[in-house]
Amino acid sequence: MTASPDLDAYFRRIGWTGSRSPTFDTLAGLIQAHTATVPFENLDVLLGRPVRLDLGSLHDKLIHARRGGYCFEHVTLFSAALETLGFQVRRHAARVVLFAPASEVPRNHMFLTVAVEGVWFVADPGFGPFAPRFPVPLCDTGASGTGQNTHRVTRAGDLWTLHVPRDGQTVPGWVSTLEHENKVDFEVANHFTATHPASPFVNSIMLSAPTPEGRINVMNRDVTFLTGSQSRQEQIADRAALRALLGEHFGFDLPEVETLKVPAIPEWQ
Repeated sequence: MTASPDLDAYFRRIGWTGSRSPTFDTLAGLIQAHTATVPFENLDVLLGRPVRLDLGSLHDKLIHARRGGYCFEHVTLFSAALETLGFQVRRHAARVVLFAPASEVPRNHMFLTVAVEGVWFVADPGFGPFAPRFPVPLCDTGASGTGQNTHRVTRAGDLWTLHVPRDGQTVPGWVSTLEHENKVDFEVANHFTATHPASPFVNSIMLSAPTPEGRINVMNRDVTFLTGSQSRQEQIADRAALRALLGEHFGFDLPEVETLKVPAIPEWQ
């Protein structure tokens, strides 16, 4: 078991050569570097492999194999790196409300709040295509304070909402009470996400990664290339084409996807 992250290896993975001091600029730079480098993907779930959250497994997958993962993997690794650098970090769970109301979705998204000079910021590098690429201030007004206006946090009573861009609008992405969660709480949520028959991660291919021109998003066989305000759609012909797509746009080869079974794609079962 790895007790702390190998910062040198992690920084090489995300291309970070900047400061290691626990400052706002370091936090902002690390979020930018991580979200620009490590893709979002759920292929291990569809391959029937366990999704492990211990640092040793995360090193092997996200750093050495140059794979991606979903929120629990991204945020567990990222939070360990921040804590090793001396940041004050809190872990939280949220309900993702992009596709269903809060009353119909579990608390199965993981994100962080990070304190810098007495100010708390949301850090959420594991939110796939909706992840803010900068620290979002945790304040009632929701002002970003970073020159960014794509994401903001608002508060209504005890409920905090991260607003994200989607289809040309800014909409609620997740809601959270900001209760402080323990690491073991995410082991439970991760087990549900990776194994429950009703989990979307068990039924569909979900991939997202930055590209030199913008971003690529994959939902089952549908591929969307985003460049600024423009988008282009393609379809994945077969599993071999999926494997080629991973090598070209996601930075890793995974031969096992040529036997992938996807409930949402009947001909791939």
